[in-house]
Amino acid sequence: MSEKVPAEIAVILTEFVEKVGLLRRDMQQKKELEKYEARMQRIEQKLNALAERVSADDPDLAKAMRTAWQMPARSLAFRNAAHQKDNE
Repeated sequence: MSEKVPAEIAVILTEFVEKVGLLRRDMQQKKELEKYEARMQRIEQKLNALAERVSADDPDLAKAMRTAWQMPARSLAFRNAAHQKDNE
């Protein structure tokens, strides 16, 4: 049985992935990522496995998760823009 992930959980999950992606980006910019590279690779493997599983039921959420990991600043910017639009 296929069901979409509830919207509230999808938002929280995407925000969580985004925060870890931002941390990874900051570590990379500060030249600290190499020390934790193996751990970050394992996190990325688990995230990819989760996104692959989620994509069967909710392809939009899987895409949002991947974007939040690969381009966290872009993900955050789009989320902020959507939030501002909702509040107008």
